Amino acid sequence: MPGVKIGVIGAGSIAWASTLVRDLCLTKSLWNSTVSLMDKDNERLDLIYGSAKRYASEVKAELKFEKTTNRAEAVKDADFVINTAMAGGHQYYERMRALSEKHGYYRGINSVEWNMISDYHTIWGYYQFRLMMDVARDIEESSPDAWLLLLANPVFDGTTLVSRESKAKVIGLCHGHLGYHEMTEVLGLESKDVEVVSAGFNHVIWMTKFQHKGEDAHPILDEWIEEKARKYWRTWYQKQTNPFDLQMSPAAIDMYRTYGSVPVGDSVRGGTWKYHWNLEVKKKWFGPTGGPDSETGWKLYLSGHKKWLNRVIKAIRNQTKTSHKTGSSQIKRGICRANNRLNSER
Repeated sequence: MPGVKIGVIGAGSIAWASTLVRDLCLTKSLWNSTVSLMDKDNERLDLIYGSAKRYASEVKAELKFEKTTNRAEAVKDADFVINTAMAGGHQYYERMRALSEKHGYYRGINSVEWNMISDYHTIWGYYQFRLMMDVARDIEESSPDAWLLLLANPVFDGTTLVSRESKAKVIGLCHGHLGYHEMTEVLGLESKDVEVVSAGFNHVIWMTKFQHKGEDAHPILDEWIEEKARKYWRTWYQKQTNPFDLQMSPAAIDMYRTYGSVPVGDSVRGGTWKYHWNLEVKKKWFGPTGGPDSETGWKLYLSGHKKWLNRVIKAIRNQTKTSHKTGSSQIKRGICRANNRLNSER
């Protein structure tokens, strides 16, 4: 079967790219395709390229991997373009946030009522939106029939911008709706017995249908809130180490009671200033870390993320110094850890 060309913009993101490589290699319907990995960071790009080729070889996936620092080259004649890039990376992002706070924007966030997750509409947003449009313009020029899959945040805003201001065919993708798995686990339900429908868009997703074995499961949730929530939160407050552990937080339950639907995934991090006025308030609603968008929670995330990245990078580099079999095992473990981390954080 003839393959397609897939351009990946921002392939130097170890977590996203390693997970994507795994998925592509295990999807036989995409074999014989060419995957063009693009990033401005040569070191990161080389790491992903080398591990991708090695992993594909070990699982005998018939994929051709290319690498480039030229965005137009990755996009040219592509059938699909996946944009995961973050303009400037975390280092610039933190400088921007410090500047925003200096001028009175707590955590770099402006007055958009439901946008408590980040500063997408202040200083940093300009560069991210410009990058999204640059990718769309490249597609218009060299691969007008390609589909642009936008994974980079802010997904909703970026997808809206690109669809309005370019001719590129764009789809925004967010996996926040999978947060319901955490809820069913806490409620003691088997996922196979649960049916969920969620509606909304990136970071504002609400569960509109929740059934267990064909019956409305909201009464199960209501009973848990009345009889078990306080005990759960006492233990949760004592043990919470992951700032992204929020699906059954007081904030999530309060939103459910207020609006009548359960916020899912990153949507729990939103809400009005009621949950975000300062660090003390954040801790009340999101646990001792204050959630991932607090001073303490975000610092914890960056620190853990850096340590994790260093371990993955070390494992990938060491593959060239080990036997073929051992090197492959390291790559597979690294990719599995990347996928698990993404699921726990998003």
